[in-house]
This record gives sequence, structure tokens and C-alpha cells, in this order.
Amino acid sequence: MPKTQNRAVMTWIYTFVAVAMFLVVFGGFVRLTRSGLSIVEWNPVYGAIPPLTQQQWQTEFAKYQLTPEYIKVNSGMTLDQYKIIFFLEWFHRLIARVAGFVFAIPFFYFAFKKTIPWKEIWLYVALGFLFLAQAVMGWYMVSTGLEDRPSVSQYALTAHLFLALTLIGVSLWTAFGHRFGFNDGKAKWSNASKIVAAGFVVLLIQIAYGGFTAGLKAGHVSDTWPLMLGQLIPRGLLSQVSPPLLNLIDAPATVVFIHRWFAFVGLIVAVWIYWLIRKQNFSAEIMKGINIVLILVAIQIILGILVILYHVNIPLALLHQANALALFSATLYVLHRLRAADAKA
Repeated sequence: MPKTQNRAVMTWIYTFVAVAMFLVVFGGFVRLTRSGLSIVEWNPVYGAIPPLTQQQWQTEFAKYQLTPEYIKVNSGMTLDQYKIIFFLEWFHRLIARVAGFVFAIPFFYFAFKKTIPWKEIWLYVALGFLFLAQAVMGWYMVSTGLEDRPSVSQYALTAHLFLALTLIGVSLWTAFGHRFGFNDGKAKWSNASKIVAAGFVVLLIQIAYGGFTAGLKAGHVSDTWPLMLGQLIPRGLLSQVSPPLLNLIDAPATVVFIHRWFAFVGLIVAVWIYWLIRKQNFSAEIMKGINIVLILVAIQIILGILVILYHVNIPLALLHQANALALFSATLYVLHRLRAADAKA
């Protein structure tokens, strides 16, 4: 990690993280409104300009009419209806371009002014490549829904999400370093740090199943809770596809069942971590952070249940997604502060 702290660099990174998080949540809105497959080509430069004439609109619409989504889902769609979903996806891509500028312009400025020393610039270059990789994966994800089926691959969607989380996570860790100081990373891991790291892995597993659920549109399997399809544990969860283990990541009913109940594994782990940390004499900032984590876990479960009961209501689903990002960030913050305490021990 870098060693040089700078408040301006910290502000830049926090700003970039905020834009990236908004991009993730707006991407969820695009997915829920079935707008993500409306633009069938990826043109990072000229794609910034939407169609301006009726002929250009007809050309774009004709391309969309060849896709599985139009043929199987939206065959009666008019041009005016198409314009709505087009502009949602166009705005999504525009935000991605804005995020690129929010990252690139300050980066080159800070590099030129040597606010970021050359010996430390590698991390910021890596963040730039992470951003580009996330963009490329985003287009690959879209392309998986343009050939055989009217939806994207849940694997590509989850990979796209995790690249975004990696970008946000590394950026936040770097911003925390600018705020509190950079640790050398060589300090021995305390039990508290190990436990929070394990909890962070549990959170990532739950988020991955959220990605699988979204990609498979599995949230629509059942709108009841705690029963699902009339049962607490529906029959045939491991017999929807073959081989049986593939059901865990490829069968909508099985995936959403795991996503529903693994959340309570996360709650148990969060309560356990809270109890263990409270027994030790940690700083007020760590205690405040773990309190926030526990509250966010409870809110996340409540929002998840409401999403089920209200038939994947879009505002609730977006709150669920935004809260997951808040929980991800809060957990990372607690881990960062615990590692700082490890370095001082």
C-alpha cells in the first residue's frame, strides 16, 4: 500500500467510490426494468451520443428487434416504448463514462503534480485497470443476453458485480489509508481481525447469491415468506438440473432458497462478532463501526423479506442493493480499523 497521505487524494477517491456505488445501484434499476439489453452494440466513444433523427431511431430499434428479448418478451413494443428503455441503458453507460472521467482526470493531475509519488502510483494504475476490466465484463455480460436467451448469464452478472465490489473495496481501503494512515500489512492478525475477515467472506457469499438470484430472476419464484412455494423447504431443490450440485448455482428455486436463508447465517455471524468484540477493549470508532454493521445486517434481512412479499418491488429491491453496498463498506471499515489496532499491538 502507499505511504503518502493526502486529503485531496482521499476526497477524490471517496468521490469516485460514490459514483461507482451509484453506478452499481442504477445498474440494478436498469436490470429490473429490463432495459439492459436495449443497446446491442458497445461503442465507448460514439455511443455517448444517442440517436438524433427518426432514421437513427429506426435503425437502433431494428437491431433490438433481432434480439431474443424482443422476440420472446417485448414483441409488441412500439418505438416510443423502446426509446424509454434505450435511454435508461444509455444513461447507465453515460454514468460509467462519467465515472471514468472522475477517476482519470484527478489521477493524471495528481500524478503530474507528484501529489502521488511515482513509487506509489502503481496502486492507482491498478485501480484504473480494474475499472476498465469491470467495463469490459459489463459488455460481455450484456452480450450473453443477445444470442440465445432474453436474459444475461448469472455468472457474468455476478462477475461484473464482484469486479465492481473489488474496485470499490480497494478504493475504500486506500481512502481509509489517506484518512487514518497506511498500515504496512505485516502486523500479526488478531483473533478479532480474523473473525471479522471470516464474516466478510460470509457477506461476499451472500452477495454472490444475490447476483445469481438477479441473473436467474429467481426473486420471482415465490412471493411468500417464510414459506416458499407453500413449503418451508420445497421439494426437489437438488433435482432441477443435472448434476445435482449444479442446482446450487443454476436452478432458480434452489439459488433463491439459499439466498433467503443464508442471510440468517450472516446475522448469526454478525451477532457473534458483535458479542466477541464488545468483550474486548477496542476503540470507540471500532465499536461504532460494529454497531452499524449489526444494524445494517438487520435492515438488509428486513428489506430482503419485503422484496419477496411485494413481488420484487423496484424501489425496495434498489434499497436492498444499496444497503448491501453500505454493509460491505461498513464491514471493510471495521476490518481496516482492527488491522490498524493490530499494527499498534
